[in-house]
Amino acid sequence: MTDFEPIQIAMIVTGIMFVFVIIGVRVAFAAAIAGFVGLVWIFSAKMGFEKGFLVAVKMAGTIPHSKVSTLALSLIPTFILIGFLAFYAGLTKALFEAAKRWVGWLPGGMGVATIFSTAGFAAVSGASVATSAVFARIAIPEMLKLGYDKRFAAGVVAAGGTLASLIPPSAILVIYAIIVEQDVGALLMAGFLPGVFSALIYAALVIGFATFRKDFGPPVSGYSWKQRFETLPGTIPVFLVIATIMVCIYGGVGTPTEAGALGVLIVLIIAIKNGMRLGNFKDALMETAKLTVVIFTIIWGVLLYVRFLGFADLPQSFANWIALLDQSPIITLTLILLCYAILGMFMDAIGMLLLTLPVVFPAVIALNGGPDVAAVDSAFGVSGTGCAIWFGIIVVKMAELCLITPPIGLNCFVVASVHKDISVQDVFRGASPFFVADAITIAILVAFPAIVIWLPSMVFDL
Repeated sequence: MTDFEPIQIAMIVTGIMFVFVIIGVRVAFAAAIAGFVGLVWIFSAKMGFEKGFLVAVKMAGTIPHSKVSTLALSLIPTFILIGFLAFYAGLTKALFEAAKRWVGWLPGGMGVATIFSTAGFAAVSGASVATSAVFARIAIPEMLKLGYDKRFAAGVVAAGGTLASLIPPSAILVIYAIIVEQDVGALLMAGFLPGVFSALIYAALVIGFATFRKDFGPPVSGYSWKQRFETLPGTIPVFLVIATIMVCIYGGVGTPTEAGALGVLIVLIIAIKNGMRLGNFKDALMETAKLTVVIFTIIWGVLLYVRFLGFADLPQSFANWIALLDQSPIITLTLILLCYAILGMFMDAIGMLLLTLPVVFPAVIALNGGPDVAAVDSAFGVSGTGCAIWFGIIVVKMAELCLITPPIGLNCFVVASVHKDISVQDVFRGASPFFVADAITIAILVAFPAIVIWLPSMVFDL
């Protein structure tokens, strides 16, 4: 076994890890096992098994703490907690009621209202799963009362929940920023316009379906202008949280972590004012802790695998190979995105990004012309730093797609778990039209990087 080159070891271990994932081993444990075995293998080849094993054990014990204790990762639990507190503060119902009265008159109006209200809630919640769970309880019963097809009603909620992946504050964008060592603030700002754009594409899809099938999504009418304006005060806290986070991060008032903590304080005050009880507060803390532990466990496991890849020099070798391919860079990028679509059928979004980005990210940067390339000389029309931000939004959008892709699509399982009369298969069928919407959105973001880069370039040097 000592005759293998490090690259060969990396490919063998990676293959074994993907076999683990396919047969049902959790990504965190599959990556941790693969990473530890790979480290033992590489160090044993250099210094003998006993010494190599001890070095690998020491590294396995120090990597998780040294990486996870970084300040940037403290953003994740604060963003998640904001979402759960917003639910107990009644902001979700206020958003949905406002959206229903303002856009319910459109064909498929309740579906459109669901999309817009999930987008609004995404602006105070960093977790897609939490967004889907909340609106599965609020929006689906309303749509079913109006005669909506139960599969499509569930699909709208599952797809709408994915918007939390892009619209800041987004936990997955924070994770991406940490993996590729980019500015968290720039990525959060870059996700805003693509997130809004995705919501508009989703809404257009719902309107299109309801227009061609008159019995599909009947509109909701009868609300006066007075009744519409009466709903606006209930949505003010959402905009207050958004404005606070934006000013804190981009106005130089504080760090993203401080912005998240301040957002928690504001929503907590609103929740207490709106009658949140101690039991609800405990539930919010427990749900936040559970989801945070899941995310951090994945990060811990994958970090071992990532460190092993670094010793095997696989990321740089792959980047060099990609850069030397005799084909259009856009074709190579398309193939990379197709691979993400396939991986998403078997892996959760966070695990997929953590496992692939250490290899794929350097390759995409090399494909564009390198980290220091100017926009005019690049393959994709963006600078090296801009490419890191642009690719981050595209790959996170691919991760959104994975949240509603069978057989692992987590949002679909969450929606089905809330409504026992709707099967997981029903939710997947209802969400399937949104695959097309996501494909259109991704194609547009690839073709027009300015949609992603314009807003953060006003604050950051991209």
